[in-house]
Amino acid sequence: MTSPAASSPADKRRAFRTLHESGCFVLPNPWDVGTTRYLEAAGFKALATTSAGYAFSTGRPDGAVGRDEMLAHIADLVAATSLPMNADFEAGFAPDPAGVAESVTLCIGTGVSGLSIEDATGDVARPLYDLDDAVARVRAARKAIDASGADVILTARAECFLVGRTDLNEVITRLKAYAAAGADCLYAPGIRTRDDISAVVEAVAPLPVNVLMPGSTGLSVADLAGLGARRISVGSTLSRVAWGAFIASVEEIRDAGTFQKFAGAVPFAEINGFFRAGGDK
Repeated sequence: MTSPAASSPADKRRAFRTLHESGCFVLPNPWDVGTTRYLEAAGFKALATTSAGYAFSTGRPDGAVGRDEMLAHIADLVAATSLPMNADFEAGFAPDPAGVAESVTLCIGTGVSGLSIEDATGDVARPLYDLDDAVARVRAARKAIDASGADVILTARAECFLVGRTDLNEVITRLKAYAAAGADCLYAPGIRTRDDISAVVEAVAPLPVNVLMPGSTGLSVADLAGLGARRISVGSTLSRVAWGAFIASVEEIRDAGTFQKFAGAVPFAEINGFFRAGGDK
């Protein structure tokens, strides 16, 4: 495994930028140092944090981790790999554009190669920022990146589908506005159908689109590449796969008093040997 120190932040950022120029790549989401190292050894070209995956690992819901702790977590994962790391930076940990700019500047300092800013407010009564406010937040993030001199990819997220607003026209309107405000990559988590994905890709072309795979949707990497997706992330899904195996095993022990689910466990010698060897797969 390549030492993380062997790749500087500038090297990682150049590599990440190149990945967005053509083709389609998978951007899996680790939630701790161990999963980060394993995903690098598995041969992926870039990784991304998951706010939900990390929150679950600490016994909290998504959105409950504060900015300082999240920055420390992101820095830990960046330091654990020679690959580019994209930060799931939620809504920028601030209610106003100036605060978003401050947060983005701090995030750049962790060595990330990219970061995403979403337009969800976390307020059930008003789940999305008004478009003008959302655009101002993206523009503030763009200015902070430019002022830093770091070539960090800015991804802007339209959270419409995740808050029950499934009008694709609204999604596209928001994404196009975020593109005009300086986003490098566009992302609408929650869209799942071929038609919706194709429509989003076409609407914001030639900018790259990130597609989220939140479960077994029936679409493959080849399918998504054919639809024009440039980047495929999995969000909290890998962490939830792990939680699914854990919960099923716990329930079997509690309810049946048996341990059949343990048959799927990775052998101790295999995973221990992986880390003993320094993360070489």
